Amino acid sequence: MLTTADFKKGLRILIDEDPYLVLDYTVQTPSARGAATLVRAKVRNLLTGAVFDRTFKSGEKFEVPDLLRRAVQFLYRDGDDLHFMDNESYEQFRLPAEQLGDAAGWLADGLALHAIIFNGKVMNVELPRFIEVDVLETEPALRGATASGKSFKDATVTGGAVIKVPVYLEAGERIEVDTEELRFVKRV
Repeated sequence: MLTTADFKKGLRILIDEDPYLVLDYTVQTPSARGAATLVRAKVRNLLTGAVFDRTFKSGEKFEVPDLLRRAVQFLYRDGDDLHFMDNESYEQFRLPAEQLGDAAGWLADGLALHAIIFNGKVMNVELPRFIEVDVLETEPALRGATASGKSFKDATVTGGAVIKVPVYLEAGERIEVDTEELRFVKRV
């Protein structure tokens, strides 16, 4: 059993029977006598990937979720279904693309990632922080564009996600992307 006093970044807790990850938190002390100390937390639902701001009373109790992380590999996309393989047992499983939300747009064949298993069932996947993708489509590079990286344009990458990239990049180039901040990092 955990309380708000145990909060730290990266802590996993159960809220309303769903597992959440604490991304950040602040403690607000009351300005009036008798008022309760509040803990404001930014949490991510590990099943849906949605991020919420939640407020808890000091001392509120939480259960630890029954979560497992397993190394998996993305195999292929079949319509709205995404197919994966467990790296330990070599069993294949599928998840609907809508269940993964925005993460589905970053999946490329052969990508290594982790499956989130909650109560014995694969519920979601965790992308690595940095991944390499190919730029599939973007506007042509501008003449005289330098590598200063101050001007950006939209680019569609492997998997279908759209991000901002520097104007000097062209279709066909391989880049590294930060999947948490959804930004271009560097050419590969």
